[in-house]
This record gives sequence, structure tokens and C-alpha cells, in this order.
Amino acid sequence: MQSAAQKLVLTFAMAGVLALGACGQDEEVVEAPAPETAEPAVEEPAAPPELSQEEKNAAKFDEILAGDWREEKNTARDVFRNPKETLTFFGLQPDMTVVEVWPGGGWYTEVIAPFVKEGGKFYAAGFDPASDNERIRNSVTNFQTKFVENPDTFGKITATVFGPNVGDIAPAGSADIVLTFRNVHNWVPRGYAAEGFVQMYRALKPGGILGVVDHRLPAAMEADAELSSGYIHEAAVIELAEQAGFVLEGSSDINNNPKDTADHPFGVWTLPPVLRSAPRGEPADETFDQTKYMEIGESDRFTLRFRKPE
Repeated sequence: MQSAAQKLVLTFAMAGVLALGACGQDEEVVEAPAPETAEPAVEEPAAPPELSQEEKNAAKFDEILAGDWREEKNTARDVFRNPKETLTFFGLQPDMTVVEVWPGGGWYTEVIAPFVKEGGKFYAAGFDPASDNERIRNSVTNFQTKFVENPDTFGKITATVFGPNVGDIAPAGSADIVLTFRNVHNWVPRGYAAEGFVQMYRALKPGGILGVVDHRLPAAMEADAELSSGYIHEAAVIELAEQAGFVLEGSSDINNNPKDTADHPFGVWTLPPVLRSAPRGEPADETFDQTKYMEIGESDRFTLRFRKPE
């Protein structure tokens, strides 16, 4: 007979055998999940800084000046006419109502009309289509075909007439800015410069801008009544504007050309782009040396910004 002590030993021994047997059986092994590794934080790219209106305008001018609708002969003159800098000085904005007075062949229209196409309005106050001058009538037709009938590029252009006794060039008090380039010297000998400045004043809103560029006759040089050289005294233009009620707000040297003496055999037209070599109406003189006039470039021009008082 086993003693109680022997039974206790036997019990422990059997438990050990069972434990060893259990260790020899297949078991499903569940691996502990690997510790998660934190992904490095990905920084969102910084939003580009908001452009100022001035920067947006500059970019828009650059795009327009490179536009494929511009004629090559016109783009070649950018270096002399400085359209981006000139229009920026005048304060042109994309949402403005603009009147361009006597756009002629549309050198500036190629730039201004697309600039205000989306948010503004454009009035072209040009020549009288009923003129008895065939050259003028042809100019009006060409402008109509190129610009007015091409709204996809130039937007809606409203053609009006600028001249004596023709009424408003735009609805009175509707324009934010009126611009005219190298034209006042034509109005003075025709006798309607004073009336023309009144027309431009009437078209503008209170606080509206008038921008004028023209060929500068040096103050020391006398002007004849017909301004036959094509140059005009800057002071004469300022006087015309002030008599109409405008206030001179600023002037710029953007279009200055110190090489131009304003004393040429065929007036300003001796210079590029016309390069006249004989009196108007006469055949070109093939022996005329244009070298020095090519070196001068286009004329010396004053650039004036006026404002209609509030």
C-alpha cells in the first residue's frame, strides 16, 4: 500500500509528463503585430502668393503684347511706343470703360481692346465715315473690318465719331478713361482742338482720366499756325486741357527721346515709321540718306495724365 507521501510524488510526476507532452503538440502561433512606425508628415505645398492687381495687369499686358493678332510691323514699334509702361502710367484697368480717340489704324487698339474685353467697355471715337475724303472713308472701313467685326479677339467695340459738331463720343459721364495718341497736333490747325477737349471732358465720369501723348516741340522753337512739322508745344496741350476743366495730374518721360531735335526736313514724318524722303504728295527721293533718322528712332513725345475733378 502507497503512503500519502508516495501518492503526492506520483501526482507531481504525472503532471510533469503531461506538461512535456503538451509541449510537443502543434500549436497555432499568433505573431504579435509589429509596432506601428509613424509616417513622416508630408507638408502641403504652400499656396502661391496672391498677385496684386498691378502684377496681374503687367502679366496681362505681356500676354496681349505677344498676341498673334498683332501685326509684325506693330510689334516692331513696341520699343519706341512703350505700350505697357504708357498704359500703366495712365492707370488703365481691365474693368474700365475706355474711349480711344482717333485710333487710326488701331496700333493701340490691338492692345487696349483685348485688355478690357472681359470686364470693361471700349469706344472707338474715330473719323467720320461720311467724310468726302476717300482716304478717311477707307480708314474707317479698315478699322471696322479688323476690329469691330472681330469680337472674339477684341470684344465688343462701339464705334463713334470725333470731330466738330458730331455730338458725344460716348454717353456723357460714362467713361473711366479717355486716351489719345499723337493726335492733338492734327486738331489745332483744323480748328477743333478746344471743342475736342470739351468732348473728352464730357464723356468722362467725375474723377475720370485723360491720357495724352503727342510729338513734343521744344519750348524754344516757334510753332507755325499749321503745326506743319507735326510737333506741338507741351504747354499748349496743357492749356487746352485746363481750359476744358481738366487738372494736370502727372507727366512721364516714358516716351522721351533726347536724340530727336524736332528739326527735320519733312517734319516728324522724316523719322520712323514713315521715313518720308520728299514733301508730302511727291515721289520718294531715293537719294535721300535716311541713316541718321533711323538712328534717332521715333519722335520725342510728352506723356500727360489729366483728371476730371470729382
